[in-house]
Amino acid sequence: MTTPAEPPVRILHIAHQQLRRYGATRVSWARKLDLGLIKAGFDLHNFSDRDVAAFEAPFGIRYLGERKAQQRLLEMTEAVEPDLVIVGHCDSISNATLAALRQLRPEVHMVHCNNDPLFVPSNAARIEHRAEVCDRIIVSTGRRTLNQVFPALRGRLFHMPNPVDASIERFDSSLRTDLDTDLIFCSKSANHTNRLSLVDELRPKLPADLRFRTPGANGVPGVWGLDYDRALADSRMGLNINRQEGDYWYSSARMAQLGGNGLLVFTHADNGFQDLFPPESIVYFHAAEDLAAQIAEFHSDDDRRRARAARTRRFFHEELSSERYARYIVETATERPLSERYAWLEDN
Repeated sequence: MTTPAEPPVRILHIAHQQLRRYGATRVSWARKLDLGLIKAGFDLHNFSDRDVAAFEAPFGIRYLGERKAQQRLLEMTEAVEPDLVIVGHCDSISNATLAALRQLRPEVHMVHCNNDPLFVPSNAARIEHRAEVCDRIIVSTGRRTLNQVFPALRGRLFHMPNPVDASIERFDSSLRTDLDTDLIFCSKSANHTNRLSLVDELRPKLPADLRFRTPGANGVPGVWGLDYDRALADSRMGLNINRQEGDYWYSSARMAQLGGNGLLVFTHADNGFQDLFPPESIVYFHAAEDLAAQIAEFHSDDDRRRARAARTRRFFHEELSSERYARYIVETATERPLSERYAWLEDN
């Protein structure tokens, strides 16, 4: 592996760490970033804004503790003396507090990392808001779309992929034939989407013997934590249906979770991932008809399913690992020369 650039000694990562969920979570990209930063040799310190606000509030009522959380962040800044501050999804922390943080550490680098879609209006507003105080913005949508949506921020916008971590995406369905679920689609949010209509249209077109599970959709209870891991580990193929399609190189983190665990992934062609992933890996579709036809083909040819799933998993773990992801974010945020030619750089 290429020798990384010399890391900053201290990094302060502000993000919702979901401490009060006590393990009943979906996989967190912020956690993968933490794991990658540690593996890359950085001195990491975390500040979980929502949890701190709740812990500091009377009766645990979070919004009553947000003022105290701002104070605690500044106290932590003085204690840690970070060289880099990564501002994740932390709406409990105001820009005024981040500006005060910079006054405490005038030489600090500050970057906003954003893993939510641009078609959610509040998130587009969040990016513009954080750009007022952060040096650079790194988003899980490709720059081809970012530069169109935020032309005034051109030059400060960068793309980050959805990563995998070997300790999280630890299963490999491409090696197995004894799996109870043929196709899985896990859903959570119903806002800004009509994707369940695609699921409903798809279901009657599938082979009668295909076992299709949809946790979180159509009245089926969702799965979280270890139950989610086990559901993926017992599945051959997975649908990556985003709430909306068409933003270049945007996907739900679901795609990394499916592909990283060795499931054969089906995703929409309009998001342009053909430009990133190798041939004969991910399967692309345009509508329910061709999606159903391709699912049926792989359902009847398990060797082909396993070969493409294995190629997808290998690409995720070799090229989109949490360590590479973390190192790229640090190098980009601190304006250091990149230590390697990352696979996702050609996104213009």
